[in-house]
Amino acid sequence: MAEKTCSDPDLAGLLSSFVLALRAERKSPKTIESYLIGVRLFLTWCADTGHPAVLDKPTVRGFLVHLDEDLDQADATLMARFRALRAYAKWLVAEDELDADPLASMKPPKLEQKVRPPLTEDELKALIKACNGKRFVDRRDEALVRLLAETGLRAGEALAVELSGVDLVRGTVIVMGKGGRGRVVGYGPNTAVALDRYMRMRRAHRHADRPQLWLGGLSQGFTYQALHKTLQARAAAAGIADFHSHRLRRTAATRWLKAGGSEQGLMAMAGWKTRAMLDRYTEYTAQDRALEEARALNLGDL
Repeated sequence: MAEKTCSDPDLAGLLSSFVLALRAERKSPKTIESYLIGVRLFLTWCADTGHPAVLDKPTVRGFLVHLDEDLDQADATLMARFRALRAYAKWLVAEDELDADPLASMKPPKLEQKVRPPLTEDELKALIKACNGKRFVDRRDEALVRLLAETGLRAGEALAVELSGVDLVRGTVIVMGKGGRGRVVGYGPNTAVALDRYMRMRRAHRHADRPQLWLGGLSQGFTYQALHKTLQARAAAAGIADFHSHRLRRTAATRWLKAGGSEQGLMAMAGWKTRAMLDRYTEYTAQDRALEEARALNLGDL
């Protein structure tokens, strides 16, 4: 992680000056808005994850990975955010706020999407087993893994879930998705039991009055960075290599279709508005599903 030094400019404080310069250059309102959104999202991500707000390659790369893997951002959106940060860095150099452009040699994000496999059934069972225990963090982590694997919530969506939005009797949770769009997501009895065990233990937490569902073991909150570190540690204990929390989203989508769930239902559950996202998340197992369907159809029975 980058360490902020006294020579690093105040990115948030200089943003209004950047906008003035863009207007003086007669940039279109659309371009200015795009640059503003890109820089502000970057600063928000830095604050949420504990990264110093500095424009360097590792930090910017981490931000772009977050947009791609955790927020399902489209290729065009990734490029727009990258251009915004490049433009800001270039302006900072021109204004002598930076000695050199740290992003000048950074290549734009690749547009082709990496095919990431979902977890196998054995891997998923091992991950859940790795959460076994009676401590607060054990109950929390099992509930979290089960909810993510069954519903396919994005990491950010899961963190934003509030205690009041969980209905254990109906088996539902209220989720705020991308663009502020809310939806209700369902889950089964095993996940409900895991959530119930966690929520009962949560009542004794010193920050039980906080509205968010997930709490840290010792601290009041459970951050984005803490979520990823927690799940990676559980995955390592389960012997799962190359784990990222986003694999649970792919796992949920794959298991939904394999169990006979409809594509329309999956799109509603996952919060996808286009068929392209469904294809992206299930492409790894598309061939297997096609083979199973061909065998079931038995079109050679003449």
